[in-house]
Amino acid sequence: QVRLVESGGGLVQAGGSLRLSCVASGRTFSSSVMGWFRQAPGKEREFVGTISRLGDSTKYADSVQGRFTISRDNAKNTVYLQMNSLKPEDTAVYYCAARLSTVLNVAPQFYDYWGQGTQVTVSS
Repeated sequence: QVRLVESGGGLVQAGGSLRLSCVASGRTFSSSVMGWFRQAPGKEREFVGTISRLGDSTKYADSVQGRFTISRDNAKNTVYLQMNSLKPEDTAVYYCAARLSTVLNVAPQFYDYWGQGTQVTVSS
């Protein structure tokens, strides 16, 4: 069992930055591919980015490529999402997720554990 707790969301003006954190409990964090997803009101949950178990490989959605960066610290059981140059269309609830696999994946149905989410609101 893995419990994920996100933090770091909030209200920011367009062009600003936020860093989200996700702390995992349990002994499987370093064995898990981690992902970030987001869901805006009335929309489906969408892929943001994912990072390999060792942090040496990442993949991003086109909409955030070059603005968002995923990193992880396995010693702290924590994955981060650094968000720069934020836009109003980035407004959503952001979720971290864990996948008990070695393979990166962009589809939410392939992730095994989810956090409760943290709200990010970008004002224009």
